[in-house]
Amino acid sequence: MILSEHLVIVPIVLPLVAGAVTLMIDETRLAAKAAISVVLTAALVAAAAALVVLVDATGTHVYRLGDWPAPFGIVLVADRLSAAMALLASALGFACLVFALARWQREGPRFHALVHFLLMGVNGAFLTGDLFNLFVFFEVLLAASYGLALHASGALRVRASLHYIVVNLVASLLFLIGASLMYAATGTLNLADLASRAAMIGSHERVLVESAAAILGIAFLTKAGMWPLCFWLPSTYSASSAPAAALFGILTKVGVYVVLRLWLLLFAPGSGASAGFGATWLVTGGMATIAFGTLGVIASQNLPRLASYSILVSSGILLAVVATGDPAVTGAALYYLIASTLAGGALFLLIELVDRGRAPGADVLAVTAEAFAAGSGSVEADDETGAAIPAAVALLGVSFVACALMLAGLPPLAGFVGKFALLDALFRAPTVSGASWTMLVLLLVSGFAVVIGMGRAGVRRFWASPDTAVPRVRVIEMVPVAFLLALCAAITVEAAPVMRYLGEAAAMLHAPRSYVESVLSR
Repeated sequence: MILSEHLVIVPIVLPLVAGAVTLMIDETRLAAKAAISVVLTAALVAAAAALVVLVDATGTHVYRLGDWPAPFGIVLVADRLSAAMALLASALGFACLVFALARWQREGPRFHALVHFLLMGVNGAFLTGDLFNLFVFFEVLLAASYGLALHASGALRVRASLHYIVVNLVASLLFLIGASLMYAATGTLNLADLASRAAMIGSHERVLVESAAAILGIAFLTKAGMWPLCFWLPSTYSASSAPAAALFGILTKVGVYVVLRLWLLLFAPGSGASAGFGATWLVTGGMATIAFGTLGVIASQNLPRLASYSILVSSGILLAVVATGDPAVTGAALYYLIASTLAGGALFLLIELVDRGRAPGADVLAVTAEAFAAGSGSVEADDETGAAIPAAVALLGVSFVACALMLAGLPPLAGFVGKFALLDALFRAPTVSGASWTMLVLLLVSGFAVVIGMGRAGVRRFWASPDTAVPRVRVIEMVPVAFLLALCAAITVEAAPVMRYLGEAAAMLHAPRSYVESVLSR
């Protein structure tokens, strides 16, 4: 096997090694932990980028652990989509880790190891080729996320984290039950083998397959945040530390990725009698999630909850278009997935910096003042000249506006490009359904809601509170935010090649024969 083919396993092995090494180093040697973490995570980003280049140039790569052929052995599969998702997770993890060096790494034990093990689980979930190992990697990332959700303690964080743990333990149980039923019906858990057998199973086994898929769907959609299974998400994400909340943004996308992968392998058009199974539920649930997230954005009186509901809006958009059966729509949705994940991560990191100079309960006081028109009297002449804006506040304000533009889908950044491409693909279809018009309305309304929510929050923080202390922002905290926003700008400027790459990834998803042949022919 040539050296380049080992790239497939590097995004899993590298964070595993990093986690093990940082776990063995004593907590008193925090500088050594930090140095090792940053170097190895930067190497992880480079390896994931090299994997993207490799699969774009040469196609799908299959890595057989133990050299056992599929479907009997364990295989890792790197195609365009899984490689891109591994790069997205690695870049987001790198930004969160660097941000945590300023403060959060000292707020609790084993922070670096938890981040690395979470990245290992996430990348493994993207690259695995069978359901059983998907379950294993899910448990790895969930175990690490439990520790990160509880990191730094606090009553609110502990309460929200316990809800999160209980919900995900139930989802894991459903995952195990669904995988067991799938094996009982088909005799395999290899994804490619499942796809090849899906169209040939009998009517009795088909009932089991559809039941298993429904149970698995509940588990994955809980992680993706589909309404009404998303009740845990706003509280958990808003209560978590800034780097943990930013990193959790990729966890919802793991759920979306698995739903997209499994649905198009098992129930895409042409897959037999079960073709289209669950499509109506996905579309309806996705739209309901957009509506719920939109209401949450409008109702939120603090930025962490607003950012959490924005994550729900993005998940709803992605889930609603999964079942369209149109590769062009899926390609645009994948572009939007990347853009929204980067913007959400940057916003969660930025929130801590923006809120640093505000007193506890400032949002509640601001709402009360608005309700009773406090401070609306005459303005002294000296106040009309305005106030000087410190450089730190100006920098935070520009970054805040960039995040708002991305999440609302306003030009000129990638959020607008993704939403525009999504609507363009929906209305270029041979027949425009009522669901497409509903999606148009929901996208416009949700974007308008984000504008209102972010605008209201921005005015309170940067304009209406002149007595607020100027936040002390360290360079090491601002660099990760700038890094994520720079990636957003990069995929905007280079939208054509990114769209081309993701369009080809979507075409392969909707025509999984090449995926199946790549795995089973080795």
